[in-house]
Amino acid sequence: MHHVTLDQWSQGATALHRLDPRAKIAAALAFLVTLATAQRGLAPLGGVLLAILALAAWRGRLPLAGALARAGVVLPFTLVFAAASWLAGDPGRGAALVTKSYLSALVVLLLAGTTPLPMLLRGFERLGAPRFLLMVAQFLYRYLFVISEEAQHMRKAAAARGATVRGIAGNRARFRAAAGALAVLFARSHKRAAEIHSAMLARGFPGHFRPFVEIHFHAADVAFLVTGVLTPLAVRLLIERLT
Repeated sequence: MHHVTLDQWSQGATALHRLDPRAKIAAALAFLVTLATAQRGLAPLGGVLLAILALAAWRGRLPLAGALARAGVVLPFTLVFAAASWLAGDPGRGAALVTKSYLSALVVLLLAGTTPLPMLLRGFERLGAPRFLLMVAQFLYRYLFVISEEAQHMRKAAAARGATVRGIAGNRARFRAAAGALAVLFARSHKRAAEIHSAMLARGFPGHFRPFVEIHFHAADVAFLVTGVLTPLAVRLLIERLT
């Protein structure tokens, strides 16, 4: 699953991983704003920004092919609107939508892949994001692992009983079997999540997660922030002037 892979990527020990999450968040936001507001020269701008993101993935020792593939998760949605724009006689708008959505997904993926989730949420909290929303996000992320674990247990149990998809004849029967499995997965995951929550309350959970490590800005964080903000803006202004 994507969240398991990102969690593994975020545990790296590179200089990019050690940066203050606030610096990475601010640089990512600057990148997104610069990309979203670009109008001219989007093709060369997208190529240069993609090269910058690939360099960042290499510095963070993330698998480039895996990162590029996982960022494509947004393409099935954006391609629909791009096709509608193309049929409406505006193919340039469709191409811009695909380019911007893919690069935006890639920069968010790199941010999550180089920052452990507790540190990332801590950075958002220090930047003024609502604590309640951050707590909901952290609970959601944690319970994704509960659902994943329950699904793996069910798959192993079904395989031990000799159950296979090919053994179910007919599309209707397969649909009913899949729906039943999802219902059981939801019920088991809900029960497990309730047990975990009860255990947290029994241990005195105060209603928010306490940070294990406090974050501080250093010279390397300032240098990264300045570079991360100015580089995409400078590239955009240069390309717009040349085009």
